[in-house]
Amino acid sequence: MNIQQMMKQAQQMQEQLQRDLAATRVEATAGGGMVTVVMNGSKQIQEITIDPEVVSRDDVEMLQDLIVAAVNDAQRKVDETVAGKVGGMMGGLGIPGLTG
Repeated sequence: MNIQQMMKQAQQMQEQLQRDLAATRVEATAGGGMVTVVMNGSKQIQEITIDPEVVSRDDVEMLQDLIVAAVNDAQRKVDETVAGKVGGMMGGLGIPGLTG
């Protein structure tokens, strides 16, 4: 395979990865499901759900902590998903050292 073919294939793979990431959705929760965050593969928050039981004027700090924890967990899940997708695609390029 020549370098032009490899570059074209890499560009196609990047475009496919971007489409896959836009369609990817991960869900993370905190506080035993009291706060749920849905994020796409580009780390854009799509949805936040808060159980009314956790909403209290007397404990706003706890709610804030739960939201932060859920967002951080969602970001971690996106990172894991992206790493898996990129790793799978890189093996398809046939570059020595990148294939299992």
